[in-house]
Amino acid sequence: MTKIGIKAAGNVAQTGQERAPPQQLELNEEESSKDAFFVQIAEIAEAMIARHGKDFAIGAFVLSAKFIAEGKPLINRNNGGG
Repeated sequence: MTKIGIKAAGNVAQTGQERAPPQQLELNEEESSKDAFFVQIAEIAEAMIARHGKDFAIGAFVLSAKFIAEGKPLINRNNGGG
């Protein structure tokens, strides 16, 4: 056991003890909202990969992150969003 009382995975396997499944924590409203956005992002990523490949999906998300970091708008609302 370590100083904080956690066994290493190898030690657990050697002793034959099985780990208990992680407990599902109740999410508060903000965490639930963030979780829902991660689901939406995952669905969009899967659709992008299916239609245009992994490189396109990665590039689109990296470019979006860059725009967010720089405070640039992600869409042009003046011409219908494109």
